[in-house]
Amino acid sequence: MTATVDPHLITDLQKFGAADINACFSCGNCTAICPLADSDAMFPRKLIRLAQVGLTDDLVSSKELWTCYGCGVCTTRCPQQADPGEFMGTARRYAIAHYDKSGIARVLYTRPVIGSAIAIGAAAFFALFFAAVRGEQSRDTLALFDFIPYSVIHTTGIVLMVVVALFSLLGVGLLARDIARRDQVTWSALFGSRQAWGRTLRAAWYALGIESLGQKRYREDCHDDEPVEPLYRRRWLIHALTLWGFLGLLLATTLDYGMDLLGIKATGTPVPIWYPVRLLGTVAGLALMYGVTWFMIRRWQETRQGNDTSKPSDWLFLVLLWVAGLTGFVIEAALYAEPVPGWGYWVFLLHVAIAMELVLFLPFTKFAHVMYRPVSLFFYGLVKDAQRTAG
Repeated sequence: MTATVDPHLITDLQKFGAADINACFSCGNCTAICPLADSDAMFPRKLIRLAQVGLTDDLVSSKELWTCYGCGVCTTRCPQQADPGEFMGTARRYAIAHYDKSGIARVLYTRPVIGSAIAIGAAAFFALFFAAVRGEQSRDTLALFDFIPYSVIHTTGIVLMVVVALFSLLGVGLLARDIARRDQVTWSALFGSRQAWGRTLRAAWYALGIESLGQKRYREDCHDDEPVEPLYRRRWLIHALTLWGFLGLLLATTLDYGMDLLGIKATGTPVPIWYPVRLLGTVAGLALMYGVTWFMIRRWQETRQGNDTSKPSDWLFLVLLWVAGLTGFVIEAALYAEPVPGWGYWVFLLHVAIAMELVLFLPFTKFAHVMYRPVSLFFYGLVKDAQRTAG
């Protein structure tokens, strides 16, 4: 296969945050010290070299980009201060923009002023739209959830999810295609036999269950940079609580609306804290707020110390998550007040607008990690499964 060399790749990467990786002379110390590097994941050294020689396609289709969790050990041990850890984060931003064919991700990452205007404009659009269709305020508790007609929220959400799904599936499909070509994985190798199906299912469980949800390698291996950190500040726990919290809230919301449709419980009906759906939502919301708050604290500290190059798009994702979580708890407080305070209605409007914007930006911000990392981990799982079988 003919490789296309882009002599401007490093210059383009620097727009996404990377330091001058020309300082790297390929000593290999970063790969040697990385707790996750192995025979099939020779990062960061291999990926830095791909960037230096301008092999864009090989760089963005490397599953190693996403098997890295960004612990930063490589950066602290780099003798040339080439900042390989920041390079890996930058390369992931670049890959997100590469697989986003709308160009929105590139603008959000490389044009902060325009990106901020897009974010503010999207929030203002949703807020004004829902304000225009709002209902009347009432002393009735259930009226809080009728302030914006459910049919409008439902229809808007469906339209957004369809649009986002199209962009997401395109990006994920292109990444999967590129990794499969690079690793020479064929359809028959995935589904051509009973044994192939077994490998595919095991790789899927590894990617989704063991790694994405269980955080196994992040939890067990990525801790050399924080030998004295207490458990509550560990990177893997912060990452896991954010993910578990988001998924828990998604499940609680789905169950709540499902019970409404089945006539079991109307949405917004006050229930005791131990009611299963409310308890799930409360615990998940606390987990999300804890994780996101610590993400923001650590990112701010690392940026102040010069150890991290945060892009506005990264902050946008965290801020949207944090505001969505906070307004959710404020709505809970308003829901159990008698009568429902007037400000509760406007917090509800803000919560819905932020939630819609969060969904809208899924393929274009750091939120896209939730799409691309499992795909890369799936192919990594295939390799590990084949090695275990051969052994």
